[in-house]
Amino acid sequence: MTSRNLDKGRVVPTRLRLTAIRKAFAGVQALNGVSFDLNAGEVHALVGENGAGKSTLIKVITGAHTPDQGTLEVDGQLVEYNDPVRARALGIAAIYQQPALFPDLTVAENIAIGLETGGAWRRIRWGERRERARRLLARVGAEIDPEAEVRGLTMPEQQLVEIARALGADARILIMDEPTASLGDNDADNLFRVIRELKGQGVGIIYISHRLEELPQVADRVTALRDGTLVGTRQMGEVNRGELIRMMVGRELAAVFPKADVPIGDVVLEVRGLGCRASGVRDVDLSVRAGEIVGLAGLVGAGRTELARVLFGLTPADSGRILLRGNEVTVMSPAQAVAQGIAYVPEDRRHHGVVLDMSVAANTTLATLRAVSSFGLIDSARERTVAADFVRRLGVKTPSIDDPVGNLSGGNQQKVALARWLAADPSVLILDEPTQGVDVGAKAEIHRLMGELAGRGLAIVLISSELPEILGMSDRIVVMHGGAVTGTIDRDGATQETIMELALGHRPAASGVAS
Repeated sequence: MTSRNLDKGRVVPTRLRLTAIRKAFAGVQALNGVSFDLNAGEVHALVGENGAGKSTLIKVITGAHTPDQGTLEVDGQLVEYNDPVRARALGIAAIYQQPALFPDLTVAENIAIGLETGGAWRRIRWGERRERARRLLARVGAEIDPEAEVRGLTMPEQQLVEIARALGADARILIMDEPTASLGDNDADNLFRVIRELKGQGVGIIYISHRLEELPQVADRVTALRDGTLVGTRQMGEVNRGELIRMMVGRELAAVFPKADVPIGDVVLEVRGLGCRASGVRDVDLSVRAGEIVGLAGLVGAGRTELARVLFGLTPADSGRILLRGNEVTVMSPAQAVAQGIAYVPEDRRHHGVVLDMSVAANTTLATLRAVSSFGLIDSARERTVAADFVRRLGVKTPSIDDPVGNLSGGNQQKVALARWLAADPSVLILDEPTQGVDVGAKAEIHRLMGELAGRGLAIVLISSELPEILGMSDRIVVMHGGAVTGTIDRDGATQETIMELALGHRPAASGVAS
């Protein structure tokens, strides 16, 4: 199968073609009829918001996921069955943001893994191994000693080792997932040089990046996904950054994002110059008032969850100040945070939000055991009364408060996680991806609860990767990039395009954006 190269008027082979790929997880459609193709000697950029379907599509290509429907062709041949071993044999290799190398092995040994065949007792030809590594490293322009241990290499050097290993496995389709996320400008320029050389050797490259400004330097075409659906494929020279952003986020707000008008009171939480070297949070200023929902927006790795963990004392701040109702407080542990009136519902509810094997009643009172205990023993009747009240107030659908939380749906698990912290009567509530992985009905109920809690005077910090959720539920939006705040936008002046510009680290030419 071939495709015509529009720039040079010549016919080039199509390395990869996916047609009408569909993939669902627990009823959630991750990919909805997505088609995608990649030519030999081409860099095809893949863009989209968090949750757009990029990772699922890549996992279909690499054999980690089997599509529910659709076809996959490599070099014109239909691939009827695919798994990671088969994908490698087909010449498909993926290089992720964090290199998958063994730190205690040498460069030559890492390159040899997956390339050498034979049994456990085969004879290793060390000279040939080192020479092959040297040859492959030279092919990507890397001046790295094959005998060096990987743990002593920089991140850019580790990426080059992974590329060399992929080429040693005769990779003709190379997937690069956020390859410049940890690189400086000089290292990124060197990576682009390597990519151009690989293109000249006929390698087809799928390039995933949130750094839209670098795409014109490296990509020939670009495909945008949104909510698991193909938005469109364009020649890179035909689109600018603004058009790409519109392709990525061009949705209308749905009715599942209601926003009730509630009176906004005094400042409850304020942080000034907050920083934590261990988590990469830098010089953050933030305030939240009673009855206010402040949305924290940003791309993966922006520092939103890291900031929440600092505020809750999981990774305590080492610079800056935290004030509650004007009084400076110390938050060095979750226990201190709870005592100060700060509650945190984490993103990963199945591992950190609820204890799946424990009952609804036990989960509800887990953060307030002293309130339901006498002389060190839990008062079961008191615990059940508290749990039953929150099940009623939050509309938790469960046959019994004695049922394990693991038996509930995702939306009801999230409500139980919320009940645990509401039982502590907080004044500040931090919600990290509160509707992630729940159906539309549960999402609307959780948003309704957020509105009710704000109406009762809670100060709420909402972290979400869904821009419509941020726009629909927030009174103000604070955007982060690289662990720092890049701008604050009032609700009336916020647009998806402005948020995305700030999330990418740019200063948009728009009014209503405060530093």
